[in-house]
Amino acid sequence: MTNTLIGYARCSTDKQDLAGQQDALRKLGVPQDRIYTDRGFTGTNRTRPGLDQALAAVRRGDTLVVPKLDRLARSVPDARAIGDNLAERGVKLQLGPSLHDPSDPMGKLFFNILATFAEFEADLIRMRTREGMAVARAKGKLRGKKPKLSDRQQSELRRMHETGNYSISDLAELFSISRPTVYRTLGRTMPQPAK
Repeated sequence: MTNTLIGYARCSTDKQDLAGQQDALRKLGVPQDRIYTDRGFTGTNRTRPGLDQALAAVRRGDTLVVPKLDRLARSVPDARAIGDNLAERGVKLQLGPSLHDPSDPMGKLFFNILATFAEFEADLIRMRTREGMAVARAKGKLRGKKPKLSDRQQSELRRMHETGNYSISDLAELFSISRPTVYRTLGRTMPQPAK
């Protein structure tokens, strides 16, 4: 039986950096070429290509290494499914410096407790986010995305459109915006016909 260390790191948005997690995995002994990553995928999204590659790479006797459990899963059913899959295949799971054997009753219990806390933490974050957005909306501070064009640019786009000399594609190219943005801008600035 081999004991190859396979690492997995994930961040929820494209703006977050994986360097800290990758560094932690290297310090735990995972070779750089054995670290699989997902960027822009939440822990509740089970369709994660990097995780699928990491799970495909581990063999009997290997260890899947994750910096923290919440990087692997944010729900108890998902964590349990991954843990059961690893146990069936004879793969150990290492969360940070702690090694867990998902096939051992104590390891399984401890893993399920950690998964429950990870799910609880994710639920708290969602609840706080919803509450914060509701407060901001009530104070008039949450108004949606800022328009891509200034008021002056929107007026100019409408004027150019009304001449009939410019197509939607022409306007999109001239203002460096997408066609849907041109349509939205015209919908905001042009009076809507009475129905």
